[in-house]
Amino acid sequence: MRLLVITALVAAASPLGAQRVVVSLDGEWQIEESVDAGAIPASFTHRGRVPGLTNQASPAFPGVDLFDSVENIDKKIRLKALPPSAMINNAGIPRQKRNYFWYRTTFRPPAKKAVALLKVNKAQFGTAVWLNGKPLGDHLGCFTAGYFDLTAAMRWTGENELVVRIGAHPGVLPESVPCGTDNEKLRWTPGIYDSVAVLLSDNPVIETVQVAPRIRSSEILVETVVHNFGGARSVTLVQRVAGQAATRKFQLGQGARKTVRQTIRIPGVRLWTPETPHLYTLESSTGGDTLATRFGMREFRFDTTTKRAYLNGKPYFLRGSNITLHRFFEDPECKGLPWDGKWVRKLLVDIPKRMHWNAFRFCIGPVPDQWLDIADEAGLLIQNEYFVWGWRKQWNIDTAISQYKEWMRDNWNHPSVAIWDAQNETRADELSRIISAVRGLDLSNRPWENGYNLPVGPDDPVEDHPYHFSGLGRSFEVPDLEKLTGAKSTNAAHPTAHPVIINEYAWLWLNRDGSPTELTRDVYARLVGANASPEERFEAYGYYLGGETEFWRAHRNAAGVLHFVYLTCSFPGAYTADHWLDLANLKLEPHFEDYLGEAFKPLGVYLNFWQPRLKAGSERRFAVMVINDEPATVRGTLELSIGGARVETPFEVPGLGQQTYNLDLRVPSAAGAALVKATAIPEKGTPTVSRRKVTIE
Repeated sequence: MRLLVITALVAAASPLGAQRVVVSLDGEWQIEESVDAGAIPASFTHRGRVPGLTNQASPAFPGVDLFDSVENIDKKIRLKALPPSAMINNAGIPRQKRNYFWYRTTFRPPAKKAVALLKVNKAQFGTAVWLNGKPLGDHLGCFTAGYFDLTAAMRWTGENELVVRIGAHPGVLPESVPCGTDNEKLRWTPGIYDSVAVLLSDNPVIETVQVAPRIRSSEILVETVVHNFGGARSVTLVQRVAGQAATRKFQLGQGARKTVRQTIRIPGVRLWTPETPHLYTLESSTGGDTLATRFGMREFRFDTTTKRAYLNGKPYFLRGSNITLHRFFEDPECKGLPWDGKWVRKLLVDIPKRMHWNAFRFCIGPVPDQWLDIADEAGLLIQNEYFVWGWRKQWNIDTAISQYKEWMRDNWNHPSVAIWDAQNETRADELSRIISAVRGLDLSNRPWENGYNLPVGPDDPVEDHPYHFSGLGRSFEVPDLEKLTGAKSTNAAHPTAHPVIINEYAWLWLNRDGSPTELTRDVYARLVGANASPEERFEAYGYYLGGETEFWRAHRNAAGVLHFVYLTCSFPGAYTADHWLDLANLKLEPHFEDYLGEAFKPLGVYLNFWQPRLKAGSERRFAVMVINDEPATVRGTLELSIGGARVETPFEVPGLGQQTYNLDLRVPSAAGAALVKATAIPEKGTPTVSRRKVTIE
């Protein structure tokens, strides 16, 4: 039995002093398994954490996350790892004997209220709830919050038994319900992977609050949905922020809902940016319920004419990486790390700042709410991607639309959520229909990215995944970069002049032990030889990934450059991997940190030189591109060197600008391996260096 109470107070907002009481149910729960969905187990013989994953239960459940999805089976057939006869027509094949996990806990309510609701922030695969043996319904969404009315079954003066049933694998869900698709995901791990709480309120209850900043007029538009579970009544909705208040009085019938919009001015507003992530809190009260809503004053958009991203009305370049958390759930080292607040803060705050990142794509699957809370505080711009990589024809589009609506509801007050991303690399008209159906719900009018479909809105961005190295030795050689301009590829199956986000590139993944992944064996055989050591491969990875990052940024054809991938899984058979030498302590592989730490600096340098050899004593002209992501002009000295030979010139790059410099230099006469270095040394701040290996002959 547990009782952890957190209260949301609104001082003097209610004449009755009423307030919402939140009883957190996070902690240890009892867990059991079953094949059938019917009866609650008679006994619970395992323990596990909520939030968390069922594969961390004690004692362990064997084969807990073994499930072969139809997409992964199809991929293995295309890679000739399976015969064509292995293809199936359903969601996938469970490799375990169970279908369900049952979670049990008990709690005592600290006070009697008119309404008791259960909020399960996220659980997969599907959620059903019983309180004191009474069934209270189910929620089929795997990536959104489910709400359950506990009121009729609640024991206000005693102990309550809560049981939550989840699917053990995606195959238990109706085929019409989206459950996530990922061509490279090998294990599908169930769990209540976000927080669970009981919400106690009097009537009328505040169901949702959406805050939409209007920075030009220094105000917010607030949309509030109020639900009256009791008899007809007069309601006074009061909302306060930064010393300002708005009030609305109205009548609400029994069982009725009402949507109320109010505008509140915020004089002397402080804008939210990655550099200054200032947060406000809006306090709302109905006289029976209260709710605190945190938000930031920021607006984010793209512009097709300029092909740029705009933050608070000014051009802004996105630099960063990707996190595929649901692939990380597969990793043997995952354990409880995603729910360790200290670990997550280091992952999202300390290291990204050191790497000069201001953006992430949360790719192919949602994160726990705590992650977005931290991103709000850290000042990260998130491309928030729904869990779709391939549309299944069995899915019901109306069901999908309802799930996208819930997803938006759960996330639209986070200033860090800058872009709605409907899907990854998918060509399906249904996704465009979904975007058109739901985008008007977001009063902030965030842009939508639509994977490999055409963009829906006139200023929506498109993603590009220009994987040069996947064609190494066939359609691409490294020196080809000297002649390329960084223009958008047509791998999305359509040309477009819309703004571009490059959020995947290179095709150079290594496992954490330095071995190639399933996709990169041939690449490293060509780059460093089939018998190269892990250290040689790690060095090559950092070198080429850093150089290509410089290339994409320097040519300014993308509004954002996000490397793939910062956090994912790594084990034999994985298709991609990340860069951690010590995952628990978040120690990056040193070559990656070295090269990418330079490549992502706001003052960027790209040496447009990729030749493997130089003639000793020859004269050579080198083109060096310098970019400036900051709004102020940067001046300094640009230095080019090969061994002991060196030349320099003054440089000046306007705010958000780019300038190319041609520097002539005589190659040293001594033969052997050498390093060509272009270094921008600003008058203020730290230098940025671009490096190229060469053999002098």
